[in-house]
Amino acid sequence: MIGRVRYYIFLRDILMLAVTTFGGPQAHLAHFQKVLVDKRKYLTEDDLMEINSLCQILPGPTSTQTLTAIGFKIGGPTLAYLTLLVWILPAVILMTLAAMLMSSIEEKNWSLEFTRFIQPMAVGFVSYGAFVIIQKTVRTKTGIVLMVTAAILSYLIQTPYVFPVILLCSGLLTALKYKNQPKEEKVKIVVPWANFLLWAGVLIFAAALGGITRALPVRLFENFYRNGSLIFGGGQVLTPLLYTEFVQYAPKQYLTSGEFLSGYAIAQSLPGPVFSFSSYIGALSMREYGTGGEILGALVSAFGIFLPGTFLIFFVIRFWESLKRYRAVRASLEGITAASAGLVAASAVILFQPLENTIINFSVTIATFLLLLFTKIPSPLIILGGLLLGFVVRWATER
Repeated sequence: MIGRVRYYIFLRDILMLAVTTFGGPQAHLAHFQKVLVDKRKYLTEDDLMEINSLCQILPGPTSTQTLTAIGFKIGGPTLAYLTLLVWILPAVILMTLAAMLMSSIEEKNWSLEFTRFIQPMAVGFVSYGAFVIIQKTVRTKTGIVLMVTAAILSYLIQTPYVFPVILLCSGLLTALKYKNQPKEEKVKIVVPWANFLLWAGVLIFAAALGGITRALPVRLFENFYRNGSLIFGGGQVLTPLLYTEFVQYAPKQYLTSGEFLSGYAIAQSLPGPVFSFSSYIGALSMREYGTGGEILGALVSAFGIFLPGTFLIFFVIRFWESLKRYRAVRASLEGITAASAGLVAASAVILFQPLENTIINFSVTIATFLLLLFTKIPSPLIILGGLLLGFVVRWATER
């Protein structure tokens, strides 16, 4: 009974975090520290930082993996999966509703002019994300070279399949610098393969089923599951992949550039994981199937993006103590994070290109970047200000 009560309180704390935590992985970590360490003492500060560091090495949403790993540490797989659901559902529901509202507005041919400032603001958010990642992770000449190379390649070769190749190759290159890492006493690694096989099995099965049936829900799940399996660096790095795959990639093009950027801006203004943006894309991708199709598209996309990171953290956390003693593993992180920074920097340019090259759009993008850089104004208020300004400009021009 005591355990059940403690699990209930833990899940209630996770729900409160899900509806009050803004700002992406860096800001999320501070909230986790305050609630889970300082207030509830579920784990120590060192435990939290080590779990978070491990999640940064793995592909997937860092904040989500950190929380599910804590749930696993406290109560095993069952509590971990409940933690995942409680953490992601509020943001997924809100992003699904946003997609349905967007679809309804377009069906009724209502003007979206009030969102005119939201799209360049979204580019400002991506630019700021690139700046933060570069500032925090790129500190060596090798990192700078890999960052610039990744940015150029991802800009020139705008296909969904180039991104994981860039990330993996960059990690392998810096792994060769393992001698720069301090030595630690090695221990024998015993690897329980069950969760890895589960991750790989779902990936192969989804790809095969999607190829055979060509069913859109299955293909959406496979697309997001694949992206979720190969993304290092959080929602900012996910953005260019999704834009290339769902807006630019000719066989799909399920969303327009305007719809994508508006959705990304909304995701920035909501609490919880930025990866919930996937549910918005999934819902709009299946809008032609009605409300039921939109909900189904949102759900399969959300589970597709969140599950692989969960499977992988469950796999690695069991032998992490042994694995982290190997210098090559620690060295590979330099290349992965540097390439991630390059992908985000290139995405800011790619996302801006469909917009009109006007002074207003440039000014809004730069102003958003500067507000994020030099003020502590919360992201939701910045987005709300952009929407209000759009309404005012539309009202003034129609008079």
